[in-house]
Amino acid sequence: MLPWLPPSPVQFPSVDEALRDPDGLLAAGGTLAPEWLLAAYRRGIFPWYSDDQPILWWSPDPRMVLFPNEIRIPRSLAKRLRNGGFTVTANRAFVDVTAACAAPREGQPGTWISDEMRTAYARLHAIGAAHSVEVWRDGKLVGGLYGVALGPVFFGESMFSRVADASKVALVRLASAMSAGGGRLIDCQMHTPHLASLGARDIARKTFIGYLEEWLGCPGEGDSSSHRWTPACWSFAPLAGPASDSD
Repeated sequence: MLPWLPPSPVQFPSVDEALRDPDGLLAAGGTLAPEWLLAAYRRGIFPWYSDDQPILWWSPDPRMVLFPNEIRIPRSLAKRLRNGGFTVTANRAFVDVTAACAAPREGQPGTWISDEMRTAYARLHAIGAAHSVEVWRDGKLVGGLYGVALGPVFFGESMFSRVADASKVALVRLASAMSAGGGRLIDCQMHTPHLASLGARDIARKTFIGYLEEWLGCPGEGDSSSHRWTPACWSFAPLAGPASDSD
């Protein structure tokens, strides 16, 4: 039976108890308060659910990750970085990015990014834990991504494009800034061919959790430090500017 988490205290089962089918489903319940989300990410857990479901918490095995220095830039993307007319910023339009990520997409009946989720991540953004990368062309927001940054890890949540390759531009600039500043890993959560084409790969959940424990500390139940924000150890400032700067 799937464990049900009360609103307090903040406490998760071991990720080793996650289901194999569906892969990674760990628990239901709890809340989306900052202390819950921060404790979850430190443990390799994230929320993912639909409007008609309770909050569901996941930790899939394997885990798709991107090591920033391993990002692949196909020739067509390199050309678009040089000639696409894109400008990149960070944390300039967080609410707009989450709204764009939540918008209906062609071929998809709905979105998992509910108003409740957007509000929860806006709270994380307000305390400096959640961040957005925006891609602009001719003054219009055409792509971007958002996620949670803790220490050397960026936990990616969602990305969007309104023109070809705009979200890829955001990811390339993020990876470049992390590589330059000491960032170690971008969590992509679940396998997608799109991310695999850019160099992301699957690793065992045990390996992923080992990285988190090494870089963020090993959280113990009842340890209030596991609910706090650990600032990113690298700067988002270098992301800003013409996309071609990273080529």
